[in-house]
Amino acid sequence: AAQDVLGQTARLASSSALLQVLFRVLTFGLNAFTLRYLSRELIGVVNVRLTLLYSTVVFLAREAFRRACLSGSAKRNWTKTINLLWLTVPLGVFWSLILGLVWLHLLEVPDPSVVPHYQAGVVAFGLSAIIELLGEPLWVLAQAHLFVRLKVIAESLSVVSKCILTVTLVILYPQWGLYIFSLAQLLYVSVLVMCYGIYFVMFLGSPEATKKSFPVSRVKALLPSFVEDETFVNWKEARLTWSFFKQSFLKQILTEGERYVMTFLNVLNFGDQGVYDIVNNLGSLVARFIFLPIEESFYVFFAKVLERGKTVKDQKQDDVAMAANVLELLLKLVLLIGLTITVFGYAYSQLALDIYGGSMLSSGTGPDLLRCYSLYVLFLAVNGVTECFTFALMCKEEVDRYNFVMLALSFIFLCISYFLTHWYGSVGFILANCFNMGIRIAHSTHYIHHYFRESSHRPLSGLLPSPALLLVYTLSAGVTAFSEVWFCCDKGWMARLIHIGTGALCLAGTLVTMFCTETKLIHFVRSQ
Repeated sequence: AAQDVLGQTARLASSSALLQVLFRVLTFGLNAFTLRYLSRELIGVVNVRLTLLYSTVVFLAREAFRRACLSGSAKRNWTKTINLLWLTVPLGVFWSLILGLVWLHLLEVPDPSVVPHYQAGVVAFGLSAIIELLGEPLWVLAQAHLFVRLKVIAESLSVVSKCILTVTLVILYPQWGLYIFSLAQLLYVSVLVMCYGIYFVMFLGSPEATKKSFPVSRVKALLPSFVEDETFVNWKEARLTWSFFKQSFLKQILTEGERYVMTFLNVLNFGDQGVYDIVNNLGSLVARFIFLPIEESFYVFFAKVLERGKTVKDQKQDDVAMAANVLELLLKLVLLIGLTITVFGYAYSQLALDIYGGSMLSSGTGPDLLRCYSLYVLFLAVNGVTECFTFALMCKEEVDRYNFVMLALSFIFLCISYFLTHWYGSVGFILANCFNMGIRIAHSTHYIHHYFRESSHRPLSGLLPSPALLLVYTLSAGVTAFSEVWFCCDKGWMARLIHIGTGALCLAGTLVTMFCTETKLIHFVRSQ
């Protein structure tokens, strides 16, 4: 059974990764396109201020419910779980109203001549969060039963429709300002929820659902319902949700910390926020489309294979061996991806920005921002996998203890962000994030080491690449840095091509060394 879950989880991770590639490539192209039609200030307000409102409402309303309701097996009282998940909607309305008022009345309002229709944008992005939460019970049902194709189709359709509408309106009515992005955001969430709704209406009661012994048989069962002589929700899940809620509140501050500092403390103007966000999106391409799907999917795997709150001795030893092996190979995989990006990102940041956005991005702080982000990706890579294992195994008391650690960390992170930004500008945000991730990695690796200490498994050895590979990485870093000084980026296209060719040769050498030294990892990637 554990082997089946691993196979399904790997498929879910790979399809989610492909999905994130599509999202990021479209966003990537969309930003490059809109840069030529709209101001940096407008992009800064949409991508930092309004997107922060939407992500905060959605995160606070549903993240804790997702974690609690995806823990344990898919065999449970789904009526009570669905009842619990519907509480995300009133919670979303509450946060939308509170935060919407803050965004409208307490924060600096952009100049209407530069960024028109700000108030309409706040209302639309708050409303879009509530609409998305209407599909939350369906999303959790689909994720718990590993409906890979549904997720791919629903999210692809919604992103593509959003991009088509944005491009059309930007070309035809650029003067509409924030109306463009407001309509596109509302279309995105509406299509997403409709896809899930239509699928479940067709799926429930079908022969396929009967064959899979799907726990919900009627569409009516997807709505909140009372059961006689029983509680409305599963109180164990509800208590776990509350623990995760306290943690998710802090995690959101840590995840979006720099945007909160930008939004509430005005350390950067809207134009600089726009440049920072574009570089941030560019730098986070790999983090979002490879690391996040791995983290989300393997959280489900570890939560299903190992039982939360039990010591390693009390688990099935075959499952422990499989989980330890998968964790070791996942750590090795993300570490090598992160190292590759860090090494090659340093020498190719300026060239990438010059091709992508012209001199507006490649001059000033843009290249330094992207170089620092390349290092940050390495921290993100390792933290994603170590935390995904830790959160899947922690019992309620450990989650509560970790909340205190996160609280202290949140405060330190915000202080460091504020001071580093004053000293180093927008680069300070990324340096503060590296510090934050370093502390979180230290906590998670300590937990993993402690968890496996009474067994013969040592999954943290996945964080040690072979000496030969480290040597090749070091040589590649030196050669590409030297190549950048000589050939990039103001010496014409021939010099640029030589610089790109040098990087391609170094990358090829690195990959060949990887194939020769990391045979166990290569087999895992191919087989799963």
